[in-house]
Amino acid sequence: MLKTADSLQLAGSRKPEIRSFKDLIVWQKSMDLSIEIYRLTKKFPQAEQFGLVSQMRRCVVSIPSNIAEGKRRSTRKDFLQFLRIADGSASELETQLILASKLFSLQDTHKSYQLLEEVQRMLGGMLKRLSLQTVSSKLPTSNLYD
Repeated sequence: MLKTADSLQLAGSRKPEIRSFKDLIVWQKSMDLSIEIYRLTKKFPQAEQFGLVSQMRRCVVSIPSNIAEGKRRSTRKDFLQFLRIADGSASELETQLILASKLFSLQDTHKSYQLLEEVQRMLGGMLKRLSLQTVSSKLPTSNLYD
């Protein structure tokens, strides 16, 4: 299911209008994830400031940035492409979190992993739903046997 504000409605109520990327729950959660990764990487050794810390921070910022840019694009195809990039960045971050956990014996990564998993599920759902909508919009509407 698409995890956006437009899918979180009460029974019988109207869907809230998505006017901006800021209305997307996945963007909001990815911003929370960004803040959490910045908090976590402050605890890394100084020697990693230009290595893993920098890489993880660039990677996590890429997630909400690509969601925002894709939402502002004029076509569903463009939005899908930017969501795929955001999803790829989320996978990169997951790899970096695993590596950092092994290198630095990090104890407080639970919240980071939890937020990352939630963002990845939301992105996966959006990609699936938008891809299906794109495919179904390209199908012929007339019956070939008429």
